[in-house]
Amino acid sequence: METKLRLTKPTMAVLESLLASTPHDPPWGLRISAEADLNPSSTYGVLERLTESGWVTSWEERDPHPGRPPRVFYVLTDLGKELANQAMKTREDKRQRLAARIHHLIPGGSP
Repeated sequence: METKLRLTKPTMAVLESLLASTPHDPPWGLRISAEADLNPSSTYGVLERLTESGWVTSWEERDPHPGRPPRVFYVLTDLGKELANQAMKTREDKRQRLAARIHHLIPGGSP
């Protein structure tokens, strides 16, 4: 099982959706797609890679609504939560460093 992933913008968007979910209200594919503002094929591709890498686990709903296929719910594993939180922190740190550099380039910014 590979735990290293390319943390692309779509992957980070899916991870944000998963991190925001709760055990009492786990997200399913199309909900994640909407929350991440991605098309379903991109979302399911990311979810497949996250699952293969051990970041995510999934299960099918037991009693689907008549007339539609069962939803598949997705949650981060313990490893996935740890790695996703690290990825979010790294991204935020990079954004703060970039903002500080830009601030220094703006006339009137601090030296």
